[in-house]
Amino acid sequence: MRIATWNINSVRTRTQRALDLISKHDIDVLCLQETKVKDDKFPRESFEEAGLHVTCHGLNQWNGVAIVSTDAPEEVFVGFPGQPGFAKDPDKPQDREARALGARIRGVEMWSLYVPNGREITDRHYDYKLDFLYHLAHYAENNAQSKL
Repeated sequence: MRIATWNINSVRTRTQRALDLISKHDIDVLCLQETKVKDDKFPRESFEEAGLHVTCHGLNQWNGVAIVSTDAPEEVFVGFPGQPGFAKDPDKPQDREARALGARIRGVEMWSLYVPNGREITDRHYDYKLDFLYHLAHYAENNAQSKL
């Protein structure tokens, strides 16, 4: 299985480039980050016309992740247990952002992850990034398909 990942920085402006990449390199699974689009605005028709399956998770014009694949996912995971949320104001609800999307394809669990930028070490976003990575590592450790 050929797997690729790409921080696409707006899937709507780079749809044809993504299709060309998949075709040129015979990619079975393309994980996209920073799609910058709500699910209902994702250009899924273009991918589906090419015979591809689209799984996406986007809540607004920021962040967003997707998995484009030649085979339909057997299972989809939106976020992972313990995935933290974030809001600039610490007194507001810390809503979970569209940063993690998993799918089981051909029996293999894979993830499209848009890890938060930590910014400066004194920024709240740095703690958010560390918390995100901590919970991701915990999930991965407890759900590994094979242990070395």
